[in-house]
Amino acid sequence: MAILSYIVWNASPEIFSFGSFALRWYGLFFALGFLVSQQILYYMYRREGKPEKDVDTLTIYMVVATILGARLGHVIFYQPEIIWTDPLGIILPFEFKPFRFTGLQGLASHGGAIGILFALWLYSRKKKPGQNYLQVLDRIVILVALTGALIRLGNYFNSEIIGKPTDKPWGVVFTGRLTEALKDRRIDTDRIVDDVVYIKNDTLPKGPDGRMPITIYIFFKPTADELQINRLLDGEVRPLLTSQLDEFFDQAPSLHLDYQIAKPDKDGFVAKINTMGIARHPAQLYESFSCIILFVVLLLIWFKHRENLVPGRIFGIFLVFLWTMRFLFEFLKENQESFEDKLAINMGQILSIPLIVAGIIILIWSFRKKAA
Repeated sequence: MAILSYIVWNASPEIFSFGSFALRWYGLFFALGFLVSQQILYYMYRREGKPEKDVDTLTIYMVVATILGARLGHVIFYQPEIIWTDPLGIILPFEFKPFRFTGLQGLASHGGAIGILFALWLYSRKKKPGQNYLQVLDRIVILVALTGALIRLGNYFNSEIIGKPTDKPWGVVFTGRLTEALKDRRIDTDRIVDDVVYIKNDTLPKGPDGRMPITIYIFFKPTADELQINRLLDGEVRPLLTSQLDEFFDQAPSLHLDYQIAKPDKDGFVAKINTMGIARHPAQLYESFSCIILFVVLLLIWFKHRENLVPGRIFGIFLVFLWTMRFLFEFLKENQESFEDKLAINMGQILSIPLIVAGIIILIWSFRKKAA
């Protein structure tokens, strides 16, 4: 008997919200990546006798390049239709109807990589001692690996970039999107939902391809009445489970939603819904862990060889390892856009191939070159 059967993940993507503004875990991890990386880079520059003020300049280059490159990369590689359907949505971090802060939704790591490569090329033109293009890249990619790990952790909290269904015991049923929807005033118009809890239902058999029986408990505020509750369950929850969130739940549209309503005490009604959640590979965590391993390995190489490091050596290792792992992990992930379903390999894999090839070429070149 397996100790772990599957994991129900119901973490909120928001740390807190105030009006239309919400601080999300993704944004926190994204910012934390840059802040921690900056401190490590300060340390590296001190050990190498380079001006610490250059770190401040590099940080600005990196932040701007990463955000712009990742956003434009997503639009160009995955959603080019946004250019003519919602051009302001490319750069604006909020929606107008209703007005709410959303952040930049849709960032592509390959676009971020291109942006960083271009920005560091611009920086290296200053011709600072010990900071030619490859030398700067060798230091920066160590920190990119760490930041990448934190960003993928943010994706996990967002329940995005999900893996394919799996029966593995570490499969994850992502339920957070339903909880987030039920707390949205556009769905819960009567504002009667108080809390949502998910419990594994071991009394029912598991289905094929990661289908796991779960019970959803929706706790309502004391002011809610049965008419409002039934209207919410049949008019909003059922469509969410059957179609809008069908990548997370497997609720047949033809079947009546299996729920019961009870009022165990004076605190309010509770709705119990039996349905099937879809356990998926936690692909975000796979990538996050691989980035942590890469960060540690590259940092150790820098510690050991920083005084006679061959330019491009760390950068080449980074390119080959990171994008090879990305290529392989894509086999465990769902495609981000429907057009990828028609491709032999998805867009993430297509974009990874030239970066892997570039890494191999740089590594070969670095082994033929003497240390700087």
